[in-house]
Amino acid sequence: MKNAMDLVTAAKTRITEIPLSEADAAIRQADVLIDVREESEFAAGHLPGAIHASRGMLEFRLSSTPALTSRDLKVVLYCKTSGRAALAATAMQDMGYLNVQSLAGGYDAWAAAGRPVVKPELPSFG
Repeated sequence: MKNAMDLVTAAKTRITEIPLSEADAAIRQADVLIDVREESEFAAGHLPGAIHASRGMLEFRLSSTPALTSRDLKVVLYCKTSGRAALAATAMQDMGYLNVQSLAGGYDAWAAAGRPVVKPELPSFG
């Protein structure tokens, strides 16, 4: 029986992972940057310009959002550390998307490298 990590390992043999050193260029060239983490993770902080489509709802979001239906879209995906994004990338490939990449190390690697993140602003009561 396979476990989640077996599935992620298999997915990573089928996809293109972008190293952090190449992430800025890949994101600039992409048509869309998708955060596949859960809503609460996205709300706590995400990459600038990212849209949210949780891994569990990705296929439905792609199918129901006209701007995301073109199979020629250049897509960069990320999650917390890269497992969910790898699974999401294989799902998108299975749907016929031709230009899907995943950010190696995910949000955690991006933030640890001091790259910009969008975080909610708390109201000032001063």
